[in-house]
Amino acid sequence: MRINTFLTILGVFAAVAVATVLFGHPFLYSPGAHPAVLPSVRHPAITPVDDAIVVYYHERRPYYVTTPNQVHGLIADRVNWVFNEAGIDYVWRKIPAKRQLEIIRNNDQQACAVGWFKTQERDAFGNFTLPIYLDNPTLAIARADNDQISSGSPLARTLSNRRLRLLRKDGYSYGRFIDDGIKAYAPREIVTTAENLSMVKMIHTHRADYFFISKEEAEDLILCSGLPAKDFKTIHFTDMPQGNKRYLICSRKIEEITLLRLNRAIKHYLLGSMAANQTEMSATQ
Repeated sequence: MRINTFLTILGVFAAVAVATVLFGHPFLYSPGAHPAVLPSVRHPAITPVDDAIVVYYHERRPYYVTTPNQVHGLIADRVNWVFNEAGIDYVWRKIPAKRQLEIIRNNDQQACAVGWFKTQERDAFGNFTLPIYLDNPTLAIARADNDQISSGSPLARTLSNRRLRLLRKDGYSYGRFIDDGIKAYAPREIVTTAENLSMVKMIHTHRADYFFISKEEAEDLILCSGLPAKDFKTIHFTDMPQGNKRYLICSRKIEEITLLRLNRAIKHYLLGSMAANQTEMSATQ
């Protein structure tokens, strides 16, 4: 009798096990007792999602600085705030500056490139957000012992000096005023794809005489170059206009409603206390 009872119980458990394997029914726990699912956490610098916008940048102190878990800097912090405020998933990707515009032009993905000036050529293939940053007036960096270039004169005097070699980054715009001056006076040029740190070293080793840069970058660049600050001087031009506005340029693949959400967040940012140059930047342009 005991043996029959034992065999009966054993048969019942065997039947349950087989049914569980064949039909997947949770006989041994309540149908509502599913494992807890934790809410997902966005890590913009690490874990992209399928519909995330890729934000392209290149290392450029103090605007964009790569840290272990994020990208920070004068402009990058604003971009982080704007995307989070708009509730839009995004992921940072670091690539050379010239390649960024190629990606935007190809329009193969939802992508934006950060910190670019707005030009007619770029406007033909990309969509610009509202401006996210306003530079201080552009200046130039040169060796302190270069007596061919000095502050206190108009830009044309420097550009027309055939003894000076302008170090220019390939594919860059320096704003309409400088770009038009370069076209008009055709200075001697050395074109490079190097980043600013390498460019300042080229100036130091006499491979070029000067290059254009924002005030924000110049102060940080000389400090971080490891070179003696006394070896350099900054050149201020008497007719240099207000600094250039910097934008996000986005591929046409990004929907208009997404751009509207970004622009709404930019307006909120510029109206808030976080905008260092809010009095000079219009959120409506």
